Amino acid sequence: MKSIKKTILALGVMSAGLLSAQSADMTNMLKVGIHGGLAVPAENAGGNLGVDLSYQNLITPGFGLGIATGYSHFFGKENNGYDNNDFGVVPVAALIRVYPKQMGFYLGTDIGYGFIVGDDKVAANDITNTARPDGGLYIKPEIGYHNKDWNFSLHYQKTFTGDKGELTNQKYSAGAVGVGVGYNIPLGK
Repeated sequence: MKSIKKTILALGVMSAGLLSAQSADMTNMLKVGIHGGLAVPAENAGGNLGVDLSYQNLITPGFGLGIATGYSHFFGKENNGYDNNDFGVVPVAALIRVYPKQMGFYLGTDIGYGFIVGDDKVAANDITNTARPDGGLYIKPEIGYHNKDWNFSLHYQKTFTGDKGELTNQKYSAGAVGVGVGYNIPLGK
C-alpha cells in the first residue's frame, strides 16, 4: 500500500515538473477573444461588440510582441435627427504586452491602422450623403489579468478619423471603452 502511494506521489511530482517545463517553453501563442463596450463619445454609435485574433511571441518571460486583428461592430444610433448607420473596424496592428509576473496583472497596447467598413454613408437620412471615413490610426491600450490560459481586460479602442464623417452638429467617432476576455492557444517554441 505504501509503495502505491509513493508511486502515485512520484508520478504526480514528475507530471507537475513536465507540465511546468512545457509551459515555460510555450513562447508562441495564438490569442482568440471577444469584447464589448460603450462608444465614447457616443454621438454616432451607442456601443460595440467584437472578436479579437492575435499572435504573440514572448521575447522574454515578461515582454511579448506580435500582431493583432479582429472585427469590432459599432451599433449606430439616432442623434440630433440623424439615423446613424452601423459600421465596423478591422484593425491591423502591432501587439505589445508587459507581464510583470507569470500570472497576474499586465499592461499592453495594440497600435496600427483601423479600416472602417460598412455603409458608405454616415447616416441613412443625411441628405448631403456625407461619406463615412475609410479608417485611420488605431490604438487599443489595455490593462488586465492573465493566467496561463485566459486574459481578462479593460480597454479603450480608438480609430482616429480626423474631421472625416462629421455632420453639421455631430462628430464621427470610432472609439469605445470596454471589457474583453481571451483564450491563449499555445503554439510551442
